[in-house]
Amino acid sequence: MKAKVKVAYQGEPGAYSESAVYSYFGSSADPLPCKTFSDVFRSVEMGRTKYGIVPIENSIEGSVNAVYDLFLKYDPKVCGEIILRIAHCLIANPGTKLEDIKVIYSHPQALGQCRTYLESLNCELISTYDTAGSVKMIKEERLMDAGAIAGERAAKIYNMAILARDIADNPNNYTRFFVLSQNDAPPTGNDKTSVIFSTKHVPGALYEALGEFAKRRINLTKIESRPTKRRPWEYNFYLDFEGHRREKRCAEALEGLRRKAVFVKILGSYPKAPEVSSVL
Repeated sequence: MKAKVKVAYQGEPGAYSESAVYSYFGSSADPLPCKTFSDVFRSVEMGRTKYGIVPIENSIEGSVNAVYDLFLKYDPKVCGEIILRIAHCLIANPGTKLEDIKVIYSHPQALGQCRTYLESLNCELISTYDTAGSVKMIKEERLMDAGAIAGERAAKIYNMAILARDIADNPNNYTRFFVLSQNDAPPTGNDKTSVIFSTKHVPGALYEALGEFAKRRINLTKIESRPTKRRPWEYNFYLDFEGHRREKRCAEALEGLRRKAVFVKILGSYPKAPEVSSVL
């Protein structure tokens, strides 16, 4: 019998992050729901769970900034990634009809991803901390004039009715998740590395930093800036590139980056995500 692996995630049972847990770890997963993203990071850092899974970016709404910021506060490593197709449903209590809905609850990203559909309903929209948690709440409070946006699995878990399926504005709705652990992954030959860095506030500083990768022909797959929150208009840069930090050219590029930057933190190296998985 395969040993169970305890994995922390943010949300209630039925959340998309829980689906990511099962998609990545399969039947060996033992998901542990957490209230906040910080709780997931702490769970891994303190050893309460071996792994954690957090969403890092969505193909429609962009990066999950709260998660990026936590990498500056906590030290778990990124040891894997998974990309899921997200299929949003409008969910309500059994007996509630679409015309009865006056208010809709969900996570802000889910509300944003379904903006066009929701505008057509002309309902009040209320942000909550979790998609599946919204379904659980309207069930427990027996809100017969309310709906929630979540996945089909949440409707099944809480025995709720699905009033509409695939309601996102764009059918190409994917979320990328990071798998967290106390150590990153060994090289596989098909890897990515994620880092955070900041440069001096002088002309050409970012150009010179990125040049360390360009001159070694290392492909950058993402770069994004976030305020440092120390001084106005100063930024940290979040960078993903192809290759493992232990590979010679990647190690050299990172060493060059350290010489050009004022701060560098390697989040981890990990195997590239396989083909997009369907949400459970």
